[in-house]
Amino acid sequence: MSVVEEVIRIREQSCTNEPGNVLPGLSQAAYTSEEFYRTEQDKVFAKSWVFVGFVHEFVEPGTCAPIEVAGQPLLIVSNDEGEIGVFHNICRHRGLKLVTDRCNVQGSISCPYHAWSYSLDGELEAAPHFGGFRKQDVPGFSRAEHGLKRVRHVEWNDWIFVNLSGDAEAFEDYSRSFAEQIKILDVKLLKPIGKIDLGEVKCNWKFLMENFIEPYHVPIVHDQTASGQPLKDHYTIIDGRCLGSAIDLEAEKETTAKSSALDMSARYLTLFPNFVLGIYLPDQAGVHLNIPLSADRTRQFRVLYSVGEQHYTDADKENLCNLWYSVHKEDHEIAELLQEGRRSPVMKDGGVMSPHWEDSANQFQNLVLQAMKD
Repeated sequence: MSVVEEVIRIREQSCTNEPGNVLPGLSQAAYTSEEFYRTEQDKVFAKSWVFVGFVHEFVEPGTCAPIEVAGQPLLIVSNDEGEIGVFHNICRHRGLKLVTDRCNVQGSISCPYHAWSYSLDGELEAAPHFGGFRKQDVPGFSRAEHGLKRVRHVEWNDWIFVNLSGDAEAFEDYSRSFAEQIKILDVKLLKPIGKIDLGEVKCNWKFLMENFIEPYHVPIVHDQTASGQPLKDHYTIIDGRCLGSAIDLEAEKETTAKSSALDMSARYLTLFPNFVLGIYLPDQAGVHLNIPLSADRTRQFRVLYSVGEQHYTDADKENLCNLWYSVHKEDHEIAELLQEGRRSPVMKDGGVMSPHWEDSANQFQNLVLQAMKD
């Protein structure tokens, strides 16, 4: 029996399907096994709509950024008109990875091996000496058929998603439940005001997603930074691929960049598998980019948004970034301890989850396992 089959077997044996009963956790290997991780990349990340970047970072024509999805090197490119394209980051000649670092390209993307060059729209412009000295033409070879391979992508508000397999349902249908849940926010008013590089977190990507989805930990882990969000006022959200939690406070406070704590009504929403949006009423939002690196490593960024036109001084932005950096580091400490704990044989069955506070996180796990079965 494969590791994946064993994880699914343990989960199915633990489920009671009785409303209100304790929920089973996801077993040990789902967070520690490289075999499970590789299969997860093929079954979840290659076949879903995956969040990979921010549109506002590609406004300048010629911007190129290498990314990786499901272990495959990809390239996000802004052409001369500022239109975004996503391609396999591979030269069509010998398969060399073309771009290794974020950069701005003037003119063409050139392969450092044999100088094949591509336009910012992915077209093969030149294959120098391919047919002999100063000759490009070779019988049976067409430059028009050897441009960069495109990857299916969409730009939704300020966010870029890719579907590596090319056969996921239309993004509008895929994201419908999430789009309904965020109607509380006028996304057209979002203005990016800062980005936090949160570095490499020593945990499986699912721990970061599950931690964001469930509110059970908030008054304990964030007893200072979220002291204004009591547990009793939280509730969970399960709506198709949209999972998360929320809190509606009776007296909303005006939250600004000068806020020193999270003391406002909020929505903590995710779109499976890796898109994370926090809405903090009335005037803030934040989006996480979680990039799986291995079974026990994840790269994380956060972009902060204001809602509408507001004046933020450099000091205001720094204060807000510092607040969110503190909140994330509180979560990272917990997620890394969860990863260490998963090495114990005690967690082979995955532990238990609250049917009241962790049902949305439990459903996230169900979506992972359903994708693995498919």
